[in-house]
Amino acid sequence: MDEYVQAAPAAVLRPYIAFYSGYRQRGLAPAVHRGLPSPFLTLILTLDEPLVIAAHPDPRQAPGSFAALAGGLHLTPALITHDGSQSGVQLAVRPLGCRALFGLPAAELAHLDVDGEALLGRRFVAGTRERLAAAGDWPSRFAVLDRAFTARLRPAEPPERVARAFRLIVAGSPVLEVAREVGWSPRHLTTRFHAEVGLRPKEAARVARFDRARRAIRPGVRLSEVAATHGYADQSHLVRDFQAFAGCAPSRWLSGEPDRVNDPDG
Repeated sequence: MDEYVQAAPAAVLRPYIAFYSGYRQRGLAPAVHRGLPSPFLTLILTLDEPLVIAAHPDPRQAPGSFAALAGGLHLTPALITHDGSQSGVQLAVRPLGCRALFGLPAAELAHLDVDGEALLGRRFVAGTRERLAAAGDWPSRFAVLDRAFTARLRPAEPPERVARAFRLIVAGSPVLEVAREVGWSPRHLTTRFHAEVGLRPKEAARVARFDRARRAIRPGVRLSEVAATHGYADQSHLVRDFQAFAGCAPSRWLSGEPDRVNDPDG
């Protein structure tokens, strides 16, 4: 068994959650998956087996097993292991939606993995996992997430100019132009942006560019074409960014990861 499904959340949640992913694997070879930096925070609720983290983005965090795990924005990969069986649902949380869903800015989770029960509460996690396990298919499981997170939603907007700056930066606008657009000096933009998001504007821009590029990498596509399309100076520039963010070359990552890592965000 090797299932992977993506879906958009309910309309009321879309400003806060980009997409859901559901996965269930049985009888596969043991493997290590790289949780790569992206413009989204990650929340995983397991269905059966615990999530086993062999290495966190912050090496000071000890490896461990989790029923639920939240990961902040980060610049290095997490290493996730499984023995051939794993299952769960994953939420791609928008950094600007972190306050509404979790009651805190994304900066408080940056570079960290946090036990989901500590963030969301043991009762919420246990109840949601129980309803997910009882659901008969992926649409039903995603509907469980819709109900659970709509109920806990407490709309709280981040600072307006920071929110505008984040949207411009992840869309590819140069940082200096963004600073002028929001009416701040580059230094003040960096201070305010980092305090809310947890990455500096240039870091967020690099992560967003890397995320777009790595989703375009697949067998038969030339790295030089990906580099040119996504704003890298050349193929070597893309490879250096890949080494920095993924901890390996694009060819090694592609050979070791399933095709699902290249699925669009939905």
